[in-house]
Amino acid sequence: MIDQLDKDMVEALKAQEKERLAVIREIKSGMKQAHIDQKKEMNEELLIEVVSRGIKSRKESISEFEKGNRQDLIDKTQFEIDILEKYLPEPLSQEEIEKTIDEVFAKENPTSLKEMGKIMGILTPMFKGKADMGAVSKMVKGRLG
Repeated sequence: MIDQLDKDMVEALKAQEKERLAVIREIKSGMKQAHIDQKKEMNEELLIEVVSRGIKSRKESISEFEKGNRQDLIDKTQFEIDILEKYLPEPLSQEEIEKTIDEVFAKENPTSLKEMGKIMGILTPMFKGKADMGAVSKMVKGRLG
């Protein structure tokens, strides 16, 4: 995926796609920053982390733009999200998510909401970049509560 990012950057440069190029450069700089600050290895996991963070912040921005009735900014931000999503692994289906949660519940046998952190600690690495962790959290909470 990192190789694809580099290829896409060259392609965007040649095609003079400024918006796409800006998003790709943001991903690369975010990865370099995390590599320097947090001593993280430049790998697929770091790419997923940086891209996920970018998508999350843009989705928050969209909700603010909706409040301000700024369709132009909503469209621009959605375009950026579409670019970012290309660098995430294929998202899991609802059935796959539920099946994995069922397996973890069967193995760990949680009894109360107090064990939510433990369950989420197990699920997070399994779903990172492949599922909306907010939705997964709600599903787990619903089963525990």
